[in-house]
Amino acid sequence: MKLNKDIIIKRVNNLLYDSRPKVLRIASIINLISSILGLAVLLYNYGFNLTLKETANVYLSIHIILWIFLLSFLLRWLYAFRRIDFIRRSPVESSVMALLLIRQVVRLWSGPDYLMHQWIDSMNGGGFFHYFTTALLFLLLILEASKASVHLSNIRIRPNAAFVLSFLLLILLGTGLLMLPAMTTQPGGMSFIDALFTSVSASCVTGLIVVDTATFFTMRGQTVIMILIQLGGLGMLSFATFFASFLSGGLGFRQKTLIPDYLDTEALSSSGKLLREIVFITFFIELGTCVLLFFTWTIPFDSLSEKIFFSAFHAISAFCNAGFSIFTNGLYEEVVRNNYILHMIIAVSLILGSIGFTPIKDIFSPDRLRDRLQHPWKDWLLSTKIAVNVAIILLLAGTVLFYWLEEDNVLADMNLTEAVLSSFFQSATTRTAGFNTVDFSQLSNPSLVLCMLLMFIGGSSASTAGGIKTSTFYLILMSVIAISRGQSRIYISNRYVPADILYKALSIFFYGIAINAIMVFLLSMTEEGMDMMALLFEQVSAFGTVGLSTGITADLSTAGKSLIIVSMFLGRIGILTFAVALSTRVTTENFKYPAANLMVG
Repeated sequence: MKLNKDIIIKRVNNLLYDSRPKVLRIASIINLISSILGLAVLLYNYGFNLTLKETANVYLSIHIILWIFLLSFLLRWLYAFRRIDFIRRSPVESSVMALLLIRQVVRLWSGPDYLMHQWIDSMNGGGFFHYFTTALLFLLLILEASKASVHLSNIRIRPNAAFVLSFLLLILLGTGLLMLPAMTTQPGGMSFIDALFTSVSASCVTGLIVVDTATFFTMRGQTVIMILIQLGGLGMLSFATFFASFLSGGLGFRQKTLIPDYLDTEALSSSGKLLREIVFITFFIELGTCVLLFFTWTIPFDSLSEKIFFSAFHAISAFCNAGFSIFTNGLYEEVVRNNYILHMIIAVSLILGSIGFTPIKDIFSPDRLRDRLQHPWKDWLLSTKIAVNVAIILLLAGTVLFYWLEEDNVLADMNLTEAVLSSFFQSATTRTAGFNTVDFSQLSNPSLVLCMLLMFIGGSSASTAGGIKTSTFYLILMSVIAISRGQSRIYISNRYVPADILYKALSIFFYGIAINAIMVFLLSMTEEGMDMMALLFEQVSAFGTVGLSTGITADLSTAGKSLIIVSMFLGRIGILTFAVALSTRVTTENFKYPAANLMVG
């Protein structure tokens, strides 16, 4: 019996062999067209306010597209020849197709008229049919996009340039989505400049807003912002590469080089594994924060789904250091202003996000913990020690100084515990998070200067934070100390710092000073009449991707908003990364000029 089965399979394969290349090519084209049509249908469904008749047409279109995807998959499975291996190589896609097949069989068995009414009735309440069917199509579109990203190895582009272009693509997609009518509560939708500003602010995890996120956007618009924050926090290129590796089981050499530098790994072979660990760490921390926030809210919500959405939005915004909130006044909103447990949960999440992925893995990874227990002499990585120690020093210094400067101002109506907790939160949030539990428009000038210093330094490397990074600040500080002592080299933990790393740190510091000076100069011309301290604070906040403001963002002119947009973009991708992406490579450095003797100082 088995012999007859094998003979039948071989005969079928022989019959299909000659037509295989052509059929598979046609199947790929069909998938591409179906993906474009599916994306258009989803945009039409969620981007516009549809009537019941239009919704029914959308429902019919979705089912036609799902049938095409299913038939294309079955066709590729048939022509795979080794059909069991085909299923094993694509377990995710096969699982989705199995769900789709079950869904379509149930639909045919139940009858189209019955399910059509179920669909229309569920639109008002967001029923099962609505979410399940559209979720299947959305999953298929993600799978197709992920499979397309596997071909990144064929793109001849430098990693830095790919990183920059991925953010530009994310920003443009976000801008287009936010301009759709169903994304806002205002008739006529959102203007291009405001949509672009919001998209850049979300994608670059900044938090500066020109409209009230809580009231101007519908839940659909807020969901788009939340997705932009998530993709921007990790980097769209990292997400694409992660899903590509998840589907294909591995990454090619070229794909590994496209992974951004902030993964902080010297071994190219381990970059794919580290990328997957980073994504899982992110989701784990965000899920934990979401659960804690869910049980911490002290305000009434209209529904359970609204409470879950608020928890998820603020959890993602906190860990990604975005600072977006769906309260009109942020965490200074009266209903959450005195919820200090909630403040501390968000503070811990944003601190973890600002420390960086590699230090989190180095400190909390079970493998690393087990290894250090077995080998007590093993210490944290040098980058981890710098990230943690500098973060602690800045947090404590910021807390003490903020309390000292604002004790008789914004902290005057609080008791000692509340004032200390508020000071700690402001010290943490100014390191690129952007949340506020006090009114920043009422801060004294010395406090604003303190906040700007913390915003300029920012968080750690390999994190969701912005600024020049704590490692850059630490290296520059150590170089000043070394020069003061007459040392020719910088030594940290019995290791010396190579000159090229120091040059990079100095370049980042110089670029940071230069871009802020230039932008403030330009803002002083475009925003005549505005307070200079407020403009300076706004610019440093944009460059550090912090999102704190004294309240002038919405009043900026179109030119002023454009300058802030550029600052947010440069602050997120890094000026050095942007410069390298645009520069030409040096052909060789195998030469040496005579030494120059210059008087300095």
